[in-house]
Amino acid sequence: MPVATETLTLGKAINAGLRQALADDDKVMLLGEDIGTLGGVYRITDGLQRDFGARRVLDTPLAEAGILGTAVGLAYRGYRPVCEIQFDGFIYPAFDQIVAQVAKLHYRTQGAVRMPITVRVPFGGGIGAAEHHSESPEAYFTHTSGLRVVAVSNPQDAYTMVRQAIASDDPVLFFEPKRRYHVKGEVVLGGSLSDATPMGSARVVRPGTDVTLVVHGALVQTAVDAARAAEADGTSIEVIDLRSLSPIDYDPIVASVRKTGRLVVAHEAPGQGGIGAEICASITERCFGALRHSPVRVTGHDIPYPPSKLEKHHLPDLDRILDGVDRVLDRPNSLSGGPLA
Repeated sequence: MPVATETLTLGKAINAGLRQALADDDKVMLLGEDIGTLGGVYRITDGLQRDFGARRVLDTPLAEAGILGTAVGLAYRGYRPVCEIQFDGFIYPAFDQIVAQVAKLHYRTQGAVRMPITVRVPFGGGIGAAEHHSESPEAYFTHTSGLRVVAVSNPQDAYTMVRQAIASDDPVLFFEPKRRYHVKGEVVLGGSLSDATPMGSARVVRPGTDVTLVVHGALVQTAVDAARAAEADGTSIEVIDLRSLSPIDYDPIVASVRKTGRLVVAHEAPGQGGIGAEICASITERCFGALRHSPVRVTGHDIPYPPSKLEKHHLPDLDRILDGVDRVLDRPNSLSGGPLA
């Protein structure tokens, strides 16, 4: 497959990945609300119906359960449907289809039926919208056996991982950080998926020696910014992008924590029952003897998503992440009551 390099936004990189998947396999179909003529509310599917036709890029009714139910039927018939959920908070009407049917059919049929369905979910806050448009529901699906759950953070991963998700015989929840849609980066287009980093692998984005900071989605860039700011004060933070939320690739996290002895996990979703809780518990089980401080979570608050004018107080930012770093380093912090540096 020819290889070329272009500068693309994350949104355009997903579009390019979908285009490549449609061109590579005529069994790939896209389904979603306004994804055809309009090209999606974020224009992620712009131009795809024009180039591949309305039989492969389908505008659906406003019915998420119907979108997923249709995808199940298509998967039974050998197709590889890609469903777009217009906003994160709209996924709940399809929850039963995803967790009770899509996730279980392969197991229920003793391997006779596969469900190669990709569910694209724009997720997270930071765009000045309200509830149902700014949520982070990924933990609901990581709790469901039979689903793969991934989250991209940069244009290259967006392009490669959407192709990998569509090619997978497992159902994949593909979370896209909507506030990063317009961030640009170099993307290597084309190439064989067998040569790409596996979809289930975590990646060390920035090496460090003092603290391990684990993030995903939009917070990857925030974590890198925090690491740069901490470096000016003499603190070395290793940033790890999870990429896959289920299954989680623990090897690089374990290796990092055995080196640093300290773990901070940050995500936009509420703290209770979240990805951060799972990682903190699992790393404590695996690395208890190496930990110099209990793991720390920096998360959204345990409330319904707030009005847009208050979201800056809800979402973890550079200052809140660095406060978590101060906690694991036993420095004065927002919980200690001591003076902050």
